[in-house]
Amino acid sequence: MKSKTIAPLAIALALSAGLPNASWADTLKIADVIELSGAGATVGANWRDALKLAFEEINAAGGILGQQVEVTDYDTQTDPTTSRAMVQKAIDDGAYVIMGPIYSGSVKVNMMVAQQNGIPQLTGAEAPFITDMGNPYIFRTSFGAQQSMPKLVKYLAEDLKVKSVAVAWVNDDFGKGGRDSFVGELERRNIAVNADVSSEVGQADFAADVIKLKSSNADAVFAYLHEEESARFLKEMRKQGVTQPIFGETTLMNQKVVDLAGDAVNGVRGHVGLSANAPIPGIQEFAKKFEAKYNYKPDHNAIKAYMGAYVVKYVMTKNGTADPQAFADTLHGLTITPADEPGILMETSWDDKGEVNRDSFLVEVKDGQQTVVSTLPKL
Repeated sequence: MKSKTIAPLAIALALSAGLPNASWADTLKIADVIELSGAGATVGANWRDALKLAFEEINAAGGILGQQVEVTDYDTQTDPTTSRAMVQKAIDDGAYVIMGPIYSGSVKVNMMVAQQNGIPQLTGAEAPFITDMGNPYIFRTSFGAQQSMPKLVKYLAEDLKVKSVAVAWVNDDFGKGGRDSFVGELERRNIAVNADVSSEVGQADFAADVIKLKSSNADAVFAYLHEEESARFLKEMRKQGVTQPIFGETTLMNQKVVDLAGDAVNGVRGHVGLSANAPIPGIQEFAKKFEAKYNYKPDHNAIKAYMGAYVVKYVMTKNGTADPQAFADTLHGLTITPADEPGILMETSWDDKGEVNRDSFLVEVKDGQQTVVSTLPKL
């Protein structure tokens, strides 16, 4: 009797040992660790909604490797310590890939947890240090500042012949990383920094900051702030009658800034890695689907989350396995085109550090809409 009882159990154990993980038998778990409350709630909502849209499409088409994808949201509350706890919880829950967060200060803290557990992480963070810390499991879905600032400064120097700039930046990991990259590029082109003004996260009153920037008599003003701060800043710039042209990076022309700042954002120019108004058929199709589903226009965070979901699908399908290490190994040095995977929207490459590279755009806000002035080729 004893031997008859053990034999079936031994066979069952032997069969289950062939599975990469028992939890992957029916579903593939993806963790969306993102800002859903706190200062980053707006950008986090864009990311979450696009991720949901993408994986709904993927599941409707049969899933990944025959498995349905289960996405669970983990709210970082825009707090680094909470984000670290959420990444650990996601891993404990069996997540195969971590998607997010966006705020660089949170990623700086939580990506070490994913690294220690050998779990790939696709982040929307832009601070340069993210891919400089030797983490083989971190991958961007958007440009780091060190990729975008050379493009913007090249435009200021060669097209506009700017000789001096006043710089406004938010004093956190995101703002400092962008500011340092931008100022470094100015120095390389012998462009003077007439004013260097930092502000705090969530700052409400920019009157004193704008006075400093305005009185610097710089040829142009560069602003690198979070979305809601950017809207307040632009309103104050217009209130004080600043006449210098205003430039920025992706967040300054974000759709949320357009919605909050109204006419104050018109005329602002800058570099964006992704735009719903880009002359790219795949992006335009995505934007229509997103707006039809959620009744609002997607920003760059939505686009990079949507593309990130299809990166997961493409890499897993290419590997033919749900193996986190194989995922990380494959994505390093990989280029994916829309011909390879339509959901990728535009050709994108990753280097050996997880840094992303693709074409990007110079835009100007006109009548409340991002208008693409030119397409800037990948570096």
